[in-house]
Amino acid sequence: MAQEVVLARHGETEWSKALRHTGSTDIPLTEEGRRQAERVGEALRGRSFALVLTSPLQRASETCRLAGFGDVAQTRDDLLEWDYGDYEGRRTAEIREEVPGWTIFRDDAPNGETAEQVGARVDRVLEEARAAEGEALLFAHGHVLRVLTARWLGLPPRDGRLFALDPATLSILGHERETSVLRLWNGNLA
Repeated sequence: MAQEVVLARHGETEWSKALRHTGSTDIPLTEEGRRQAERVGEALRGRSFALVLTSPLQRASETCRLAGFGDVAQTRDDLLEWDYGDYEGRRTAEIREEVPGWTIFRDDAPNGETAEQVGARVDRVLEEARAAEGEALLFAHGHVLRVLTARWLGLPPRDGRLFALDPATLSILGHERETSVLRLWNGNLA
């Protein structure tokens, strides 16, 4: 059983900087995002991982590479960001002009994934991470990692809403005896 699962959210992109929902659109890191990814690597220096997984989208895989784990990482489609459907590329404020009070965690997105569908994907990732013969490291995206954290804690996928997650941060999921817990959340590397 993995003792800890370390979560690394990708560095800044133009869309994350502008607060645009970025699901399947393959946006590269900004220069600042690349520097942030290198800081992720500095924070992880000296740690070894039995399993390193990354989303195939370049903002996550590039963060993984710049952090120094690209040569050992395995790509997993289950770590793709939430499919925002018709809301891809839009800001929450714009969506709320049409759907007052909208939130992805409660209301989903037309022609996109539901929270439960994202939850099913991350459950497969967690199964693999828990089976690792040591610690696991996952490079992915804000909303999918929030759902993954809720599932680690035994909460429904929609409870990912409770875990704000900034770009280029590290979080650690672990155990206290047999209970799955948060060890570190949204660790800022600035």
